[in-house]
Amino acid sequence: MILAIASGKGGTGKTTVALNLAKAVESSVQLMDCDVEEPNCHLFLKALRLADEPVFLPIPRVNESLCNACGLCSRLCQYHAIACLQEKALVFPELCHGCGGCSLVCPRQAIQEIDKRMGVIETFQAGNIMLVHGRLDVGVAMASPLIREVKKRLQKNMFAILDAPPGTSCPVSATLRDSDYVALVAEPTPFGLHDLILTVNMLRELNLPFGVIVNRIGMGDNRVHEFCREKGISLLMDIPDDRRIAEAYSRGSIVIDVLPEYRNLFLQLLDKIQERLSETRGESHANL
Repeated sequence: MILAIASGKGGTGKTTVALNLAKAVESSVQLMDCDVEEPNCHLFLKALRLADEPVFLPIPRVNESLCNACGLCSRLCQYHAIACLQEKALVFPELCHGCGGCSLVCPRQAIQEIDKRMGVIETFQAGNIMLVHGRLDVGVAMASPLIREVKKRLQKNMFAILDAPPGTSCPVSATLRDSDYVALVAEPTPFGLHDLILTVNMLRELNLPFGVIVNRIGMGDNRVHEFCREKGISLLMDIPDDRRIAEAYSRGSIVIDVLPEYRNLFLQLLDKIQERLSETRGESHANL
C-alpha cells in the first residue's frame, strides 16, 4: 500500500504523522520525504546514510546552424520552455520538464539534450525504516521532476508512506498521484478549514480516496469536523493539543518513542485507513 500524508498548509503536523506511523509499523516500511525543497524527516531518525544519487534533467540545446525556426518544437511544448523567433529558437531551461519531445519532432535534428543537475536523492536506513528523500539544488525552479525521481525508488510489496509537500501546487499532485490512499492533516481553525477545502477539491479532481486527521484538538473549534460530516468525509483520527508532543518535536524526537501511550493511536489509524481502503475498493468493484 502507498499511503500519502498531505495538508493544505505547512505546520499542521503532517511530518509528525508520517514519522510516527512509520515508527509504529514493526515490519519493513519505506518513508519517502517528497518535500524536496525542505526535507526534514531525516532530522528525527538516527539513520545510516546508504547512498547519494545526483539527479539530472535533460535540457534542449539548439544548434543554430541547423535550425530554420520552423516552430514545431515551440508548438509542441506545453510549458513554453522553447520559443521560435523569426530566425532562431530560444530555450528557457527553468521551464523545461525534460520530456524530450522537442528533439523528437525537430525535422532537421537541430535539438540535442544536455544534462542539467537539479538535485540529489539520499537514502537512509533507520531500523525497519528505509528513508528516501530528494534535495533540490539551490536556484532550481521546479520540484516535480525530482519528486518523480524519488517515487521511482518505491519498492513493490513494501508498505510506503509519502510525506507530501504542503499546499495544492504541482509538487503536491506529483506526490499524490498513484497513491492508494491519502490522509489529510488539518487544524481545527477557520484557516485550517479553508486550506482543507482546497485540498479536498484537488483530491476529488485526482479521484483519490482520502480521509482527514484533525491535529491539535482543543485549540480551535469544530468546523473541520462539521465539514467532514456534511461532506461524508472519513474522520480518521483526532490528535489532542498536547504540549508534550510539541516538546518532543522541538527536541527532534518521535512522539511514540517519548510518549508510548500514543503508539496504539497510530496503529489504530493505520487499521482505519486499511479498512477505508478496503471499503473503497469494494465499492469500485461493485460499480463495474
